[in-house]
Amino acid sequence: LFYAYPLYRNVDLSLRSYTLRSFIDGTAPFVGLQNYLDVIRSTTFTPALINTAVFTGVSILFQFSIGMALAVFFFRNFRLAATLRALFLVPWLLPLLVSASIWAWMLNSESGIVNAVIEGLGLHQINWLTSPQWALVSVIIANIWIGIPFNLVILYSGLQGIPSDLYEAAALDGANGWQTFWRVTFPLLRPVSAITILLGLVYTLKVFDIIWIMTRGGPVDASTTFAIWSYRLGFGGESPDLSPAAAVGNLLIVVALVFGLIYIRVQQRVVRS
Repeated sequence: LFYAYPLYRNVDLSLRSYTLRSFIDGTAPFVGLQNYLDVIRSTTFTPALINTAVFTGVSILFQFSIGMALAVFFFRNFRLAATLRALFLVPWLLPLLVSASIWAWMLNSESGIVNAVIEGLGLHQINWLTSPQWALVSVIIANIWIGIPFNLVILYSGLQGIPSDLYEAAALDGANGWQTFWRVTFPLLRPVSAITILLGLVYTLKVFDIIWIMTRGGPVDASTTFAIWSYRLGFGGESPDLSPAAAVGNLLIVVALVFGLIYIRVQQRVVRS
């Protein structure tokens, strides 16, 4: 009930034509799939879809790859490994409001430290947050930085579950580090990797705070994702479009559900094999 009722209300919102008045007195007329059709026909749909796909795909790719590299690196017991590993958790522990504000300051065109370094190298400054070409790149960089610690923690835990005997056997067989990773570490980490990517996907699809604080989805729709678009429709104007906002939100839920079902299907095949 705790999960089902909010979902039911969101579906109901998307199937009716709600205004603020009808939302309060409950007299919104039933319109079926009209809100979904209006959303798909909107000029914002295509850029929002592309931005959501790029933002999610690139973020997960780099978060997972860098998280995996750091997990393998820290798995080797060396002095200060625990201290350095703890420092890498800082981005994950900071509130998203703080992290996004830090990146907005660092990438500020006039006073940001990133442009200061670029100018120090004799290059032209980049309008990170106000250029249509760079706005999406900026929020992706910030999101990658925030998500790396999560991948590091989960994958490092998975590495601890791999028997050390397998590494000893690989060493006796003459395998180098790269061969050991691809033939021992990576195959045995597949279950952990799958759940890490799935959780990362679900989280990244609904990212709102980072984008809203840094670019507000702009300029124009250059960094607008489905999450940002849904918020704009529901709360970003003088006359909230609650029903289309709910429809966009439901599209995100469907995408996350599809990937969740794919994950379950893949896991079932792995267990059977």
